[in-house]
Amino acid sequence: MSADSRAGRLKQLAREAIEGCRERLLAVSDDLQRHPETGFREHHAAATVAGWFTELGLPFESGLSVTGVKARMTGRSAGPAVAVLGELDALVLPGHPLADPVTGAAHACGHHAQVASMLGAAVGLAAVREHLDGDAVFFAVPAEESVQLEWRRELVRSGELRHLVGKADLIARGAFDDVDMAMLCHTAGQGAPPLSVGDSHNGSVVKKVRFTGRASHAGSSPWHGVNALKAATLAISAIDAQRDTFRDEDAVRVNAVVVHGGDAPTAVPDRAELEIVVRARSLEALRGACAAVDRAVRAGALALGAVVTTESTLNYLPHHQDPALVELARANGAALLGPSAVAAGRHRGASTDMGDLGEVMPVLHPFASGATGDAHSVDYQVTDHASAALDPAVLMAWCVIDLLNDGAGTARSVLAARGARRTTAQYAALRAEFDALTCYDGARGEERGPEGEL
Repeated sequence: MSADSRAGRLKQLAREAIEGCRERLLAVSDDLQRHPETGFREHHAAATVAGWFTELGLPFESGLSVTGVKARMTGRSAGPAVAVLGELDALVLPGHPLADPVTGAAHACGHHAQVASMLGAAVGLAAVREHLDGDAVFFAVPAEESVQLEWRRELVRSGELRHLVGKADLIARGAFDDVDMAMLCHTAGQGAPPLSVGDSHNGSVVKKVRFTGRASHAGSSPWHGVNALKAATLAISAIDAQRDTFRDEDAVRVNAVVVHGGDAPTAVPDRAELEIVVRARSLEALRGACAAVDRAVRAGALALGAVVTTESTLNYLPHHQDPALVELARANGAALLGPSAVAAGRHRGASTDMGDLGEVMPVLHPFASGATGDAHSVDYQVTDHASAALDPAVLMAWCVIDLLNDGAGTARSVLAARGARRTTAQYAALRAEFDALTCYDGARGEERGPEGEL
């Protein structure tokens, strides 16, 4: 039997195993959608995954970066390790019809279907594991979404977390050191093709900006005050003034909200706070956009004579997929769903911590259909769990079979084309370029130390 015939037979066996577990997998996707949990708090989802791993007889670790669960399925011989991921967390969207009434968490991005597809891939690969030359790793990962940032910052400051998002924290802790490449399949919004392969995403930096002025009576003696809110609004205007200087191809996005603007209209505000997210397609563009935003906040402080303190944290690195894995997924997607069902990927202005993992190893991140509404909105729901979870389970199982079948030659070729792996230390140094705590005194036109000292 030829290598292609053997791979085809293994794929058929994997698909049959997944189809045999169809109703249970669809039920998992639906159950997790109805029990949303935010990042680093996904205890129900983690327990669900652990139960499946136990049933499959897979040794696993739990509590990784608080809630991550990681299992390993060894093949017939040593070889590369390919991870299939599922993201555990939900968004905060209290207006969503399936939102948790207490926490406001809602699965408005389809991560619950990812978890089901990861479990489905495990079921399929368990049926053919004795033919794989390498290991399949199944990893339920926490906290992909960038929410509840102040709470997460406190966890970083206390040492409980190293980074604000899950995969970055896991990389820093060495949880991916024994993995050579990774994949997951995300659910797209309404109107998406059955499968999109090759999409890229922006990287992003979050900035917590605090303007400090001087309070005074807003009616009788406003001239004694330094208006922190007006410094903040000038900063926002300065950011807006630069939008047409950002190159279209860099896909720069800057979004800011005022989270505090004063305590009463009768007093000149002595404190104003902004949360700013800066996104861009490449590291170079991200650096440039961050510099522009930093100039803008200093301009607001300079104009009013306020002090501005900026805490910058890299949220996600830009995300680009491995070309060989993209072609592999495209071929398997065409075989599974038909060639007309597979669309070429596009650049998306959103961000994902798969970008961080992609800086360390080859990654694959296709998008599947199955949802109605726009992602991250109150009308987003997965309504076709088969398209969102079952088809991706088959797709990823087939990709793993191609990678690890017949001596794992395809996986070895992917790794050889990628070249030397970025070390954990190199990854940490890259992230550290964007992390900073700065303080600027607009009244004196001088930089201060992180604590505000001259």
